[in-house]
Amino acid sequence: MNSLMVTFQYFFTIMAELVVLFLAISTLIAFILMYVPQDKIKNWLSGKGILGNIMAVLFGAVTPFCACSTVPMTLGLLEAGVSFGTVMSFVIASPLMDPLVFILLGTFMGWEVAIGFFVLTSVFAVISGVLFDKLGWADQVKHVRLKGDGHLRNEELPTGFKKRLNASFLKAWGDFKGVFIYMIIGVAIGAAIYGYMPTDLLAKVAGPGNPFAVIISALIGMPLYIRVESAIPIGLALIDKGMSIGAVIAFIISGAGIAIPELTMLASIFKKKIIIAFIIIVFFTAVLSGLIFNMLL
Repeated sequence: MNSLMVTFQYFFTIMAELVVLFLAISTLIAFILMYVPQDKIKNWLSGKGILGNIMAVLFGAVTPFCACSTVPMTLGLLEAGVSFGTVMSFVIASPLMDPLVFILLGTFMGWEVAIGFFVLTSVFAVISGVLFDKLGWADQVKHVRLKGDGHLRNEELPTGFKKRLNASFLKAWGDFKGVFIYMIIGVAIGAAIYGYMPTDLLAKVAGPGNPFAVIISALIGMPLYIRVESAIPIGLALIDKGMSIGAVIAFIISGAGIAIPELTMLASIFKKKIIIAFIIIVFFTAVLSGLIFNMLL
């Protein structure tokens, strides 16, 4: 009964948070894009070669968005005509990094852990974005016109603050209706796992005595929907139970980077090939980062 109550509480809490975040961020992005010239956004994030990917990762690092609220921003960037590879670097980096995460990691796990986490996730996000671009998978984006021709032209924009805000919300509401069913399914699955998976079992199967602890931790973290800020206290408890720092880092990255609600909503933007590649990349980022942490610390 207690697990059932936790499951329902988790579902309604996360669902309410996602609805508010999605509508608020979608409205904000649409509103900002009415005032910020597309060329300026593209200049910030479309540097030559790898520079654009680096800027996207830094942009993701300073925007405190959880995994699912990254999706509205992704739509905005794609519609603004930002390079596909650059956007993918942002998609990978955004849910994993923000200033609060860096401070929490440094305070509770040590500054070498915080710096290592930031460097490793940044490097993997940049490399992954470049890889996506080289593969030429921009045609795997659906429901979005990559050259920005889906945007209203200047003469078609509503005039006045209130009219623009209303138009922005209507656009956000339309986007929300398109992903609502994905959101319900994803949060329901994540809530069931969250409510019935004991942390003692996680520590047992992914303890230091198991050579596959990092891989197991990454696999267990994959179906969970957790913000990095929420995962850090869980990681501290798991370390106290005997889990290695590398296994905890793998759990945090996979749990925050491969969230089921995020994947289900990304599926409304990207075709299956990108979703599968995204899961593989984040999983390997989690495992390799965990192994590196265990070797260095």
